[in-house]
Amino acid sequence: MMNIKPIRTEDDYKAAMARISELTSSDPDALLDNEFDELEVLTALAEAYENEYYKNEAPDPVIGH
Repeated sequence: MMNIKPIRTEDDYKAAMARISELTSSDPDALLDNEFDELEVLTALAEAYENEYYKNEAPDPVIGH
């Protein structure tokens, strides 16, 4: 049974990533439907958190080499 909640803190994010890792460490074909649904929802929540708090900025180009 899924117990999914919003990812609001770094600890929530780490817990979600740990669960994602658990779900993806086995054969994807062996996932039950509810586990696949859980993986899909957790991945979307983690991606939204990353987009908010881990913004990727382009690095400064190295000049003069």
